[in-house]
Amino acid sequence: MKAMTLKELAKALSLSPTTVSRALNGFPEVSEATRKRVQAAADAYGYRPNMRARSLATGRAMAIGHVIPLASEHEMVNPVFADFIAGAGEVYSKSGYDMLISIVPEAEQERAYEEFKHKASVDGIIVHAPRSGDQRIKLLKAVGIPFVVHGRASKSDEAYSWVDMNNLRAFQRATNFLLDLGHRRIALINGLEDMDFAIRRRAGFEAAHEERGITHDESLMFSGEMTEKFGHDTTAALLARPDAPTAIITSSMIPAIGIRRAIREANLEMGRDVSVIIHDDDLSYLPNGRDDPIFTATRSSVREAGRRAATMLLDIIANGSDTPRTSLMEAELLIGQSTGPAPAHARTTDPV
Repeated sequence: MKAMTLKELAKALSLSPTTVSRALNGFPEVSEATRKRVQAAADAYGYRPNMRARSLATGRAMAIGHVIPLASEHEMVNPVFADFIAGAGEVYSKSGYDMLISIVPEAEQERAYEEFKHKASVDGIIVHAPRSGDQRIKLLKAVGIPFVVHGRASKSDEAYSWVDMNNLRAFQRATNFLLDLGHRRIALINGLEDMDFAIRRRAGFEAAHEERGITHDESLMFSGEMTEKFGHDTTAALLARPDAPTAIITSSMIPAIGIRRAIREANLEMGRDVSVIIHDDDLSYLPNGRDDPIFTATRSSVREAGRRAATMLLDIIANGSDTPRTSLMEAELLIGQSTGPAPAHARTTDPV
């Protein structure tokens, strides 16, 4: 069936093509009643705007950029990244925006941002995986492209817009839960600790010990790329120690799969001999069981973070505002099969 043109839609509504175009593109001089009437008719007739024409009318590229440095390339196949992109994509699609993903060597990020600006190929950028003192924030401000950071950059003195999960609070709460169960030798299998999320998760882990006057064992704290192998190999080495931990907290479902494998190989039972708490269990492509969760987890929807970041960025673009905006998401603690009281031989009392 032949697609309806803008002129045909305007004729059906007894409006000028200019009014219809402005209504569909959100121009403020069009009344809300007219905008709703035009949008309803467009939906009813199945009208889809010509994106090239829309771009010319609005002066916008109608696209959002995602620059992925090669040093973080593993994120492209990571279920966490996939869920974020799925959530952001829902928002882009509803607003008529496309997504451009550019994978570049880490040293060439500046060139990639400058090319986006020079070619006017995107209206905004989502910044992924911020590091401590991340220079991309200063760079994007200098380039002059609207952006939102998924996460925060510790030690950055710049004001910027971000969407983040309260990593410190989530891991403080998870650690307190294990301490309440009598565990005192708790291992942390964290992400790379030049990444902001991992810095904050370690801080939460340490804060929970400190507020109770309990000294945490530095030899039980590990950081690395969050793979199944990292989780497995680290846990296997820990369980071979004479002073093995009775509980483990890890930053992702992915290393948790390896942690569970290592526990089984040691002929131990997860939740009885070794308790495990994970983060990021709310993943579409890697579910944590169904009605009865496998892992106790600090749960925060990455897909929802994608929606929030995309919505925030499109609003910044539409309003032309450079006032920084922030959105901090809280994680819930979901109790699963992977945690239980510390084994009797390992229980101690807190210092008085």
